[in-house]
Amino acid sequence: MRMSESIKNIATSLVAFQGEVKDPSKDGKANYGKYVQLDALLEVIRPALSKQGLSFLQFPGGDGQVITITTLLMHTSGEWIESDPFGLKAQKVDPQGAGSAVTYGRRYSLSSVLGLAWDEDDDGNKA
Repeated sequence: MRMSESIKNIATSLVAFQGEVKDPSKDGKANYGKYVQLDALLEVIRPALSKQGLSFLQFPGGDGQVITITTLLMHTSGEWIESDPFGLKAQKVDPQGAGSAVTYGRRYSLSSVLGLAWDEDDDGNKA
């Protein structure tokens, strides 16, 4: 993780954001259970982020087999926090596999940076 020299303003805004936003509903269904779809996550967080002077960028990378997502959280003050790259192996090494991994990685990385729950908690059993 990297960050600007000061994170006082971004930290204050994150506290307000986390106090305001509720975890999005888990409407997506997969073999492992329910999850939050990326579009539903974005719909819930964007107004609250904007209200607190926060925004984000996400950068996909990788080599086609391992996809990485780096999330940059920014504040209107110029302060920022950048996550370490979140890496995951694509199920298929083709454009659809890469796209699926990017979507999955964006959801997990962004939720983690913002402190939101995105899946049903199985107490680590599937890990």
